[in-house]
Amino acid sequence: MAGQGFVYGIAAAITCTIQLTGYAVAYSLKTETFYDILGGVNYLALALWSAIAGSIDAPLNWVDDPRKILVTILFICSRGWLLIFLAWRAHERKGDSRFDEVLGKGGGQPQPFGFFVFWMAQAFWVFLISLPMLFVNSSQVNKPGFSAFDIAFAILFCAGVLVEILADIQKALWVKRGRKGDFCTDGVWAVSRHPNYFGEIFQWWCLFAFSYSSSNNGYADPLWWVGILSPLFTMQILMTMEPTGLCNAEGKNLKRYYDKCPERYSKYRENTSILIPMIGYKYVPMFLKRTVFFDFEKYEYKPKSDGSVKNE
Repeated sequence: MAGQGFVYGIAAAITCTIQLTGYAVAYSLKTETFYDILGGVNYLALALWSAIAGSIDAPLNWVDDPRKILVTILFICSRGWLLIFLAWRAHERKGDSRFDEVLGKGGGQPQPFGFFVFWMAQAFWVFLISLPMLFVNSSQVNKPGFSAFDIAFAILFCAGVLVEILADIQKALWVKRGRKGDFCTDGVWAVSRHPNYFGEIFQWWCLFAFSYSSSNNGYADPLWWVGILSPLFTMQILMTMEPTGLCNAEGKNLKRYYDKCPERYSKYRENTSILIPMIGYKYVPMFLKRTVFFDFEKYEYKPKSDGSVKNE
């Protein structure tokens, strides 16, 4: 019988195999070209594996279980888009500057362990993000119908994916047009400074909630609670870790805007939420911005010289 532990264990083994193989080949070639691509392929491999293995001895085959079909399709659509977008971006940029130091591209010594850390971080992210999908596909619970709760969070998941796709496309088109206006305010970027990150975080909270109906004992199911690592780890990566996410986009890296268009950018920050798309952000009290809206002080630009523009 393919129990949930077995499905999870093989999924972890698949992830380690893909990422370790990718690391070995990429380091031997001194390239990061297929780093993001293998991340996307890894997601799709886990979806395929869990769909097949989760049907063994299950009350319903995967093709007869609408809950498993839906979660797999939603997951593949989300990660499929990420794979396509990251592959296109890597081609357009002709590389990824995050890896320059560890690959010794600037004339320094290559850092094999530093490069290895990147690949292992991706392995953790892929596996942890996939937890709600793995939980649903490996569940033995027979609930073929959808509750209003399920439908609501499936719709909200789709909304998160759509926001991320719109943000990626609108930003890419803005760059193609020559970065008019110095910073992007097109479409969803007019109501969120980082709508792509919002979409990525929001969708995994929704999928975690959706997976609840596949639990054996409701809130007492420990394996369902493990799935909360999916949105939490996504928030950790995108909100606290360099050289990616908000830490890479905000703070000292805002200098180019304050040097070039300080007044316009200060107004944009004042009126625009850092993550959650909304209108009327300038009327939100600062203590709420610093807490529930995640606009923490560490994301502010703090110029070294007294004559520089300060943002608050």
